[in-house]
Amino acid sequence: MSGDGLRLAMWSGPRNISTAMMRAWENRADCAVIDEPFYAHYLLRTGVDHPGREEVLAAQSSDAAEVAEMLCGPIPDGKAIWYQKHMTQHLLADMPLSWLDRLTHCFLIREPERVAASFTIQRPDAAVWELGFEQQTRLFDHLCDRLGHAPPVLDASDVLADPRGILIALCARLGIAFSERMLHWPAGPRASDGVWAPHWYAAVERSTGFAPPAQARETLTPFQRELAAACRPHYERLAAHRLVA
Repeated sequence: MSGDGLRLAMWSGPRNISTAMMRAWENRADCAVIDEPFYAHYLLRTGVDHPGREEVLAAQSSDAAEVAEMLCGPIPDGKAIWYQKHMTQHLLADMPLSWLDRLTHCFLIREPERVAASFTIQRPDAAVWELGFEQQTRLFDHLCDRLGHAPPVLDASDVLADPRGILIALCARLGIAFSERMLHWPAGPRASDGVWAPHWYAAVERSTGFAPPAQARETLTPFQRELAAACRPHYERLAAHRLVA
C-alpha cells in the first residue's frame, strides 16, 4: 500500500459475487467503496438496454477519462483503502489503459455456466461480449505484462467455500491486515449502491454474509450452453492463477 492509501480495483464479470464482495470491503472500518463507475459510459457507448438505463445515465459521468482520473484521485472520507467494484465489460476496447498503472488490481471470476444461466434472466438475448470474459482476459494479460506477474485472482466458488481463508490470503497478497468484519455485514441497501440496485441487488440486500456454495448445477438451454462454451477458455486462463487459502 502506497503512502496515500490503497486503491483496489476488483475486476469481475456480471452475475458474480461482486456486490457481496463490495459489501465485505465496505464493512471494514478503513475502506470506502465505489460501485461500477464506468456503467454510464458503457451504456451510452454500447446502446445496450439494461434495466434502469436512463437512471444510470443521469446519475453518473459518462466521460471515461473523467471517471478514470477520479478513481486515481483522493480516497473518499480520508480512508486508507478505496475498493473499486468494476465490471470488465465496461472497459471498452478503445479506452486508454495508462491510468490503470496508478491502481492495484484483483480479478473475480466465476464459472461461465453459472454466469450465463443468471445473466440471461434479465438479458435473454445477451451477446457473448456482454458477459465480460474476453475483456477480463485482455485486461489480465495487459496487467501481467506491466507487472511481470499475475495479479490476484479469486474464484467465486472458492470464496463461497472458504470466505475467511480466501480473504486472509488476499489481504496478505495486498500487504494489508485482514478484518473479521469482512465476513458479516448488516442486511439492507447502502448509500454507496448504484442506482441500478433495485433491478439487480435483491439477493445481496437480504444477505448478511457470503452465501454457502451452490450444490446443484444449472440446466442450461442450448443458447446458454453456447454462451458458456465461448467464455470457458477465458475463464480457464484466469482460473489457472486463482488464489488458494
